[in-house]
Amino acid sequence: MTSAFRIFVCVAMSLSWILPTLAQAPIHKGVLLENLTWIEAEKVLTPDAVVVIPLGAESKEHGPHLKLKNDFLIAEYLKKRVLESSNVVVAPTINYSFYPAFLEYPGSTSLRLETARDMVVDICRSLSKFGPKRFYILNTGISTLRPLAAAQEILAADGIVMRYLDLHVTEPVEKQIRKEEGGTHAEEIETSMMLYMAPESVDMKKAVKDYNGSKPGGLTRDPNGKGTYSPSGVWGDATLATREKGRIVTEALVNSIVSEIEALRTAQAK
Repeated sequence: MTSAFRIFVCVAMSLSWILPTLAQAPIHKGVLLENLTWIEAEKVLTPDAVVVIPLGAESKEHGPHLKLKNDFLIAEYLKKRVLESSNVVVAPTINYSFYPAFLEYPGSTSLRLETARDMVVDICRSLSKFGPKRFYILNTGISTLRPLAAAQEILAADGIVMRYLDLHVTEPVEKQIRKEEGGTHAEEIETSMMLYMAPESVDMKKAVKDYNGSKPGGLTRDPNGKGTYSPSGVWGDATLATREKGRIVTEALVNSIVSEIEALRTAQAK
């Protein structure tokens, strides 16, 4: 065997290991800010950059069958999908915010509305100093819409455009597949989404139906308390969840997010 042939064999064997690995590796259009040095960050934080900031609670109840970090898992999943499809800079995930409706359930946390608002304002202002003036909050909550709307108004006065995900955007799709009589927390739709996004985090053996109508205020474990009674922390029927329903809602959500980000690129501050 000649030396040249030996080299050829070695190269061929190496490629047989490397090429499959490269084929399996996800191709990202976006970049994670946390993985950069400040020198590298300076090159991507340009005036035409769109900065995406995921927002998902990492300590908030989601019934007996879903983790406290449920919203964080959703934010992380959506972050990965955005990185794959959009040319954006993704900042670190915010894992605390305004969630007053769940504070009767151990492990649940909430910031004051003003704190949640100012956290987003301060992050966007800090990063905007390096160039970017367009921010998209990858929001995974409902009560968070209030502080985000307030932050948006403050930032607009600074010439910064900030938009955010409103989960109600998938309501038309959800109506077509929803079977439960009511509820919107840790129930049929949200549990279905988790069966699609992170099935290992769901324990369907512990899923329950817990729907006792709706009253003003948050959820309560006290049958005589203020708010909507839910001893389990579920508001709806989680037992109706399926992975296929989750796929339908999640893919519709991802498509909407990507479209909103692209529309943001040409948006001007009011």
